[in-house]
Amino acid sequence: MFAETGLLVGIVLPGDSLLFTAGLLTTTAVHLSLPWILVLAPVGALAGAQVGYLIGRKAGPAVMDRPRLARTAERARLQLTSYGAGRAVVLARFVPGVRTVMNPLAGALRIDAKLFTRWQIVGGVIWTIGLVLAGNALGSGIPNIDHYLLPIIAAIVLVSLTPLAIEFVKHRRSRAAD
Repeated sequence: MFAETGLLVGIVLPGDSLLFTAGLLTTTAVHLSLPWILVLAPVGALAGAQVGYLIGRKAGPAVMDRPRLARTAERARLQLTSYGAGRAVVLARFVPGVRTVMNPLAGALRIDAKLFTRWQIVGGVIWTIGLVLAGNALGSGIPNIDHYLLPIIAAIVLVSLTPLAIEFVKHRRSRAAD
């Protein structure tokens, strides 16, 4: 969770599927400890988000000087103000790719640190605990869930990548229209 939300490599790390699978594995022969997962997953995600924010705060001005990134940052700033920074930070947790770039972007755009921290904690706790408990509930409800683990994980990865695919298609269409 730390690497996905803090080190800008989250686009290739499946946070949703990892959390859900960890919840599933609390009910299988592997039997991960549910209490430990419920503590460590949010801690990793929250610490990662803070590190990502600090990276953006430190490196943001140099990166934002590039013309293409400056335009993207300005669009992001407009989105943050239209949604509200708090709501945007919380919602970003639930969109793969966006949760990776939101933290350094918020730092680079100089979003108030207290506001960012407050809302990233809310979003991070709901996201991590919600997915772990959903995996645990599914694992508790289906006997021998171990036999279906790979198809379930594949479905989770597909579902979690759907918002990213939709945004990619929208972006391609808008560029084609321009």
